[in-house]
Order: sequence, then structure tokens, then C-alpha cells
Amino acid sequence: MGNNIATYNKYKSLLFFIRKYKFTELLLRATELLPPQDLKEAFSKFTGGGSYMSAEQLHGFLMEHQGQVRKTCQETVNKVDQNREHEITLDELFRFLLHDDSNAPLKAEVHHDMGAPLSHYFIYTGHNSYLTGNQLSSDCSEEPIIKALKRGVRVIELDLWPTYNKHDIKVDHGWTLANPASVIICLESIKEYGFVASQYPVIITIEDHLTTDLRAKFAEMATQIFGEMLFYPGADCSCLTEFPSPESLKNRVIISTKPPKERFKSYRIKDNPMLNESESSEEESWENESPDSNKNEVETEDMNGSDHDEGNESACECARKPYQVCSPDYKHIITIHNTKLKGCLKDKLKTDGEVRRLSWSEKTLEKASESHGTDILRFTQKNILRVYPSAMRVKSSNFKPNIGWMYGAQMVACNMQGLGKSLWLMQGMFRANGGCGYVKKPQFLMQKYHCDNEFDPTRIQSVKKKTFKVKVYMGHGWSSDLSPTHFDKCSPPDFYTKVCIVGMPDDVAKKKTKVMMDNWFPVWDEEFEFSLIVPELALLLIQVKDKDPGKDDFAGQTCLPVSELKHGFHSVPLYNKKGEKFKSVKPLMQFQFE
Repeated sequence: MGNNIATYNKYKSLLFFIRKYKFTELLLRATELLPPQDLKEAFSKFTGGGSYMSAEQLHGFLMEHQGQVRKTCQETVNKVDQNREHEITLDELFRFLLHDDSNAPLKAEVHHDMGAPLSHYFIYTGHNSYLTGNQLSSDCSEEPIIKALKRGVRVIELDLWPTYNKHDIKVDHGWTLANPASVIICLESIKEYGFVASQYPVIITIEDHLTTDLRAKFAEMATQIFGEMLFYPGADCSCLTEFPSPESLKNRVIISTKPPKERFKSYRIKDNPMLNESESSEEESWENESPDSNKNEVETEDMNGSDHDEGNESACECARKPYQVCSPDYKHIITIHNTKLKGCLKDKLKTDGEVRRLSWSEKTLEKASESHGTDILRFTQKNILRVYPSAMRVKSSNFKPNIGWMYGAQMVACNMQGLGKSLWLMQGMFRANGGCGYVKKPQFLMQKYHCDNEFDPTRIQSVKKKTFKVKVYMGHGWSSDLSPTHFDKCSPPDFYTKVCIVGMPDDVAKKKTKVMMDNWFPVWDEEFEFSLIVPELALLLIQVKDKDPGKDDFAGQTCLPVSELKHGFHSVPLYNKKGEKFKSVKPLMQFQFE
């Protein structure tokens, strides 16, 4: 028995030695990573076959091959050339492209036209922004709101409820086990952190379960906390015929909810506890349509599956006071009205009169789009459509946001505290336009369609498809950010890269590289080609994984808007599952468009 233990211990020591030796050897080998052949050829082209690149030649390389604009190009030249006598070698250029943060694949500045109405933009939108975890038992807090704002989220959702004694307001996820948060602290957090990541407007969508008196109290809170930051049309022009632009609303906060009725009558309180706090929701009212309208209607989730951001009057208060006058202060601070129209689905999507917002579940959008795709698109050209996750997503998962974007939905709401590919896609979309949280819609979503069945994203035809090429050269940084045993206790990882296009149905594609065995510094040198019909809505999803006999290990991900990518050689920062950037992990890639 003793001999067996001694033998086992020696075996473990040997494995440790081999692992340590391999790791050390690979670290040394990393310093010998060689420039890819494509870079050698580009270097030779711009130097005329010389061994050194002058500042002028570097300037030409950055402008012509890397797609940099003149200003950033000169800044890069100065940075690379600051410690040189106006000449750099191929190896120095390679190290710069491989490691330097200024060689990122996306523009860092806002470059879209920000002067159009809000309805012309996709907006970075959160769902139940106050929740720290799942939808049933996690606590409410200002911390998730702060985290979202720091990442550039522009739409924050607050659920407002009366406190137990009905004298104050709390932020709470009703009818769950969540502990509430202070509405004052949440509003103060929005004021403090709202414009850290972006100067463009923060929109607060409110799920309103308040009494008339508490609405007046909230209006007073909001005006006192935000002061001049709070934008609203005012009593004289409370109904807008066109939304203001993001440019005109810089560093402003605006509120969106359903304006309460001026007067209302009492009604019988139903047994459903959810209805004791608000009138029948937008979702429920759809279910009660007459049989004659079935052709134009869709089935929707039940009451428990809908967001109650309708701003309806408290049923308890209705029963006590048959007629009430709502607080004018509360009504007039609402800029984006969440308003539903009566009638069939086509009637609900009418675009006449004042601009407004609708709020649909993911299932409602999915079913409505089957027969009313053109009507939805027409609606979103002038008005705002918010789409939120199904109530069945208890673990705070998310649906694929491109389902909403392809119909022009501006506020595709995501559970920011969740995990998974859908959230990565959301983060990828809003890395566009300098990460300001507003992305201008592509022109095809804003053009006029005259026939009801004219727009169908599954059958979009392009006069000329755009060819997009992605070349994956090599990767590095895992050995710096992770422990030697992170992937495997006995050997280095076996990395491969998945390259996927997510967007319009006909553009979706998946490719992957070969597996590089036992290597912390993989060199793949593989190119993939994609033919895109709508590159404006295409997202490039990149995942690196460690090949295992069972489930492959996650080694990093990023998602990038294809239409915003700079061509040429770029180091691409990878992120962990939560969307937090690794310090050092960066594959070297090349992007080309034809």
C-alpha cells in the first residue's frame, strides 16, 4: 500500500513538472511569435521592400490598409514613433498591432447623425433594471442600475409600488420574494452615474402601481432630484407629434409611462391579486377582443406575464373614491407616453396623431410579426416599440434581440444581470457609434412601404450582396490573465475559435477554426468568407473555446457590429461570460469588405 502511495506521489510530481515545463516553454515561445505572412507582404508593399518603415510610410499604411481617419492616424504615428528615429521594423509594427489598445477594431467616437427623432434609433435598454439576480427571489438595489449605466445602458426600468403603510414609494418587483429598494436612492444613482459612459439621454420607464397622492409625491421627488436635468414638454405641449433628438437631449433625463386618466370610475375589484394594483394590462385587453377581430389579433401572455408599466390607477383607491383628479405634476413630467389604442391589432398600430410607445412581450412580437410585419415597421418609424422578455425567463435569461431590431423596435429590453449569447449580442450592437447607447437605424427600416405584406425580413432581397472576410491569425493573453491549471490540470489548453454571423435570417452563418493542441499561444491563420444581404444589422460573434472530451471550456467572447468594423489588422479584446473585458486576451484578426 505504501509503495502504491509513493508511486502515485511521484507520478503527481512528474505531471506537475511536465506541466510547469510546458508552461514555461510556451511562455518563452510566446516571445517568438512571428508576424503573419499577410503583414509581411503589407509591410513590404508600403516600404517598397525595405527593412524599415518611415513615419510617412506608416501614415500611408494606417490610412490605406487600416482604415484610420487622418486625425487618429497621426496620433497613432506619434505614439509608435515617439521613441524611434522615424523608422520602425516589421517586428515593432507587429507588436504594436498585437498588443496596443489603440488598434481596436471599432471607432471610439460617436459618428452617427444624432439629430433625428428618438424613434430613428435603437436604444440600449434594460429590463427590471433594479434586480440583482433572478426574477423571483433576488433583491432590488441601486447597484445593478449603476452597473448598467456605467456600461452605457440608456433605458432604466423602475417598478414603483406603495410601501406597506401606503404613505411612501418603493422600488419593488411585485408579488415576488424580492426585498425592495429606496426610490430616492435609485433616482439619485441615475443622476450621479447616468452620464458617466454617455452624454445622450437616459430614459426611465416606469411600471406604475401608485395611488394618485403617491404619483404627485414621485413627481416632486423627480423634479427635486434631477432639477434642470429632467426634460418634459410641459403643460402646454404635453402631446408630441415628433420625438426630440438625442442631440437635443444631451445630459437630460426623460420619463416614459402611461399617463393616468384625468378622471375614472370605480369598478369591481377582481380576485386576481395582480389586478388589485392595476387595471387590466395592455396584454389582457388584447385577449378580450371580439371573435370578429381574431384574424387581426395574436394570443398573448396572461396577466402575470406582462409588464405593468401602464400607469393605471390603483384599484383599491378606485373603490374608495369614485372620482379622482390626477396630479397634473405627474402627468406633465411624462415625455414618452405609453398609450394603447382600442380595436384590432392593425388599429393598435396606427400612426396618426401624437407619437407614443407600445410595450410588448417577446411572444407578442413574434406572433404579431407573422401577419403584421409591415404595420409594425410603419409604427416604429415614428413611434417607439419596447419589447421585453417573457415572464417564463425566471433565471433572468434573454431572447435574441435581433428579433426586435429587424422590425425596427427601438427598446429591446434585456435582463442585464443575466448571462448568455443573447446578452452578448445586445452588448455587441451597442459597441457601435462609440458605445453611446444610441445606434441609428439602417435606412431600409425607415423607407416607406405601401402594401401591407410588403416588408418581410425573411425575404429581403439585395441588389448586391456584400462579401465580408474574417481572418483569424493568432491569440495571446490567456497565460497572463488565467492560472496554468485554469483549463486543464495536466496540459495546456487546446484552443479553437468560433466565428458566427447573427442578423437577418439569410445572413446567419457559423464557422470555426482548427483546434491547436497544447498551446497557450495558438496560431490558426484561417480565413472565413461571409456573403451578407443586410450588413447593417449583422453582428460578428467570436468565441474561443478549449476543446475537451466532454463540454468544451469557455475561453472568451466578443460581439462586434459588422458595419462598424475597421478593415485591416486589429487586436480584438475578449470578454468573460459576464461581459467584463479580459486584461490581456486579444486574438489578432483581419477584416476585409468587398
